[in-house]
Amino acid sequence: MTSSSKKTRVLFRKFQNRLAAAPLQKPEDSVLLRILVQLLVTVGICAIVVAAADISETPVVNLLAIPLSGLGAAWSWYRRRHHNIAVKFCIAIGMLVAMAIFFVRLLDEPGDTRLILAGLLIQLQVLHSFDLPRRKDLGYSIMIGLILIGVAGTVSQTLVFGPLLLLFFAIALPVLVLDYRSRLGLLVQSWKGVVTDLAPRRLGWVMLITLGLGLIIFAFLPRLPGYQIRTFPVSSNIEFEGSFDGRTIVNPGYVRRGADNATAADQETGLGGLTGQANNQGPGQLDKTFYYGFNQRMNQNLRGSLTPKVVMRVRSQAEGFWRVLAFDRYTGQGWEISRNEDSQVVKRSFLSYEFFLPRTPRLGRKREIIQTYTMVSDLPNLIPALYEAKSIYFPTQEIAIGLEGALRSPVGLTEDLTYTVVSQVSLRDRTALGKAPTDYAQTVRDLYLQIPPEIEERVRQQAEELLAKSAKPIVNPYEKALFLAQALKQNYAIQPELPFLEEGEDLVEAFLFKHQGGYPDHFSTVLTVMLRSIGIPARLEVGFGPGQFNPFTGFYVVRNTDAYAMTEVYFPKYGWFAFDPIPGHEVLPPSVSESQTFGVLRQFWNWLAGWAPSPVAGFLDGFFRWLTAFLSRLAAWTSHLFSRGWVGAILGAAYLTGLGFLGWLGWTSLSAWRHQRWLSQLPPMEGLYQRMLGWLSQQGFPKSTTQTPLEFAQQLYTQPGFRHSQVVHEICHAYVRWRYGGEEQNLGYLRERLRSLKRRQPKAKQGKNKLKK
Repeated sequence: MTSSSKKTRVLFRKFQNRLAAAPLQKPEDSVLLRILVQLLVTVGICAIVVAAADISETPVVNLLAIPLSGLGAAWSWYRRRHHNIAVKFCIAIGMLVAMAIFFVRLLDEPGDTRLILAGLLIQLQVLHSFDLPRRKDLGYSIMIGLILIGVAGTVSQTLVFGPLLLLFFAIALPVLVLDYRSRLGLLVQSWKGVVTDLAPRRLGWVMLITLGLGLIIFAFLPRLPGYQIRTFPVSSNIEFEGSFDGRTIVNPGYVRRGADNATAADQETGLGGLTGQANNQGPGQLDKTFYYGFNQRMNQNLRGSLTPKVVMRVRSQAEGFWRVLAFDRYTGQGWEISRNEDSQVVKRSFLSYEFFLPRTPRLGRKREIIQTYTMVSDLPNLIPALYEAKSIYFPTQEIAIGLEGALRSPVGLTEDLTYTVVSQVSLRDRTALGKAPTDYAQTVRDLYLQIPPEIEERVRQQAEELLAKSAKPIVNPYEKALFLAQALKQNYAIQPELPFLEEGEDLVEAFLFKHQGGYPDHFSTVLTVMLRSIGIPARLEVGFGPGQFNPFTGFYVVRNTDAYAMTEVYFPKYGWFAFDPIPGHEVLPPSVSESQTFGVLRQFWNWLAGWAPSPVAGFLDGFFRWLTAFLSRLAAWTSHLFSRGWVGAILGAAYLTGLGFLGWLGWTSLSAWRHQRWLSQLPPMEGLYQRMLGWLSQQGFPKSTTQTPLEFAQQLYTQPGFRHSQVVHEICHAYVRWRYGGEEQNLGYLRERLRSLKRRQPKAKQGKNKLKK
């Protein structure tokens, strides 16, 4: 053996001996605290697994983390009084491997990184669980559990996350109590101490108050326009083999299946050999799942109804109509896209998921609205979005955009697919649109004034008869569109048992003069053709209504039955704006208002009003209206008072000063009454301790919230200006013995000691200055 190897062995032995001789830090011996911390982490992992199931497949390693973490916690308990050098070394290597895996996944999936980060935390927790000797180490595990439940809350799209959140909160409360006991050196090995400190009734009240405050904060929390971070949720990259020209629209409910000319890649995506033209004319039956309007042609001679089914969830900064497609050519019994062959293919950089889309410059105010869509069931290869999208984060390398603004994907929108759209939405200004010019370009006239000649005159006469019913003349296109939409609602009815149209029979004529109504979408067709007949350019758009808003998750739950058609009217320089003539719908469809800062509060109130009885909802609505009117009148009167010269200014200042003094006096009295009421409801020992703290605070010796009772008493011993630290020490020790040991105390003696303390006031100023130092 060489001399160098001998020296190495000697150095290694010295290093081992030094490690063995190093003093062990005090371990955490509370079995109950360790068990509850492990349960807390387990709930966090389960929450990630459940939440991630809404948008992606759950990695197996996340499920294995639960038993592995439990095994590590058991090992830590048995080895808590050992150095465990070899285990620490292996944990360090494992953490480096986990970090490498994290960066590899980050490069492969550069979109939404929340689940990737959560996966890294779970892996680190499993490794960390094999070395938890101290209370501080358990604190790290508590923080990991808290982060995991927070990430799960941002990812979750359903209320399934709710019970896990409540369970986490129910476990977290006793964990905090035990952690505090451990800091005081009072270990608890059973549930007795927890029940004493946090009785079930008190625990229930704490949970209810916290949940109530959380819901109030959530409802009132302002939703400021725009996101500060431009990394949006999007699925992993989807590889599409084959050519994509953007012309093919495939609705799985209206295709001919089994085509022999489909390529392997096409068969894999479900698009190959499918023309999307089945049932595009003549009588037929509606598919029970897929909306018939999502196609190149829209046959409105189909009969039947959809079976309700959730198709997607949308998180959006504002409510809106999730537009899918628009048609420009009326066929007599439906619609078609005349310029389908002119779709434009858009490609993105391989470094980003963002597509930049072409847009037409428009006048008027606009709002940027960000929406994230998650598919719950399969949809056609048409991408819903608020109109007009300026960019989209989508997992394919290419998408297409039609001349009517429809976004198309090379693959169908399958379950769990997620994408994000950034739209520049025009704000509806009735005055400006009413003054829009009417000198339409020839291209607009050719495309959006098209109407079958055989029905044109008769439809025009009917439109003019309806407009003639207005109390005053209507001169601009916006008001005409608005009035005709309302007139169709009032004069025609939905006919659920509508017969098929005969061959050559026109839908609009049958609606107006034969059946006096039709299916809901037929109203939009009739309005579109009516507007064209009087020289107003219009087209038919189809998409999904907002759906049902869930105030707890923040998502709009959209079903297939939320799909319908509306009329879009063109206003030169301002673009397209929609009108909804369907009975039961608002004439002006869901759109973006100028300010949505407290939009969630409005949605939450609408949701509550829907559940509340009509008299209750009416009373609350009237009360809020009265309160708003009263405050407005009060503000107006005060403003008027200040505008009356110097005398008014002096009177106004005196009025505001008096009002402020009365407010302060009332608040002070209320606070004092609430404090006395709170003290009277406390147990005698607790009330005595709190009275002492309140009096000491008034004298200039406040207790810090981070101090334990014994630490506070010990600090007062060091204050030269405080001569009665012995009294405080006695009361603090009695309080700790009662609070954490369950021992009865001599309350009469302690009350007398507190009275003696109040009779001998300490030198507050000197003590206060010393505390600040």
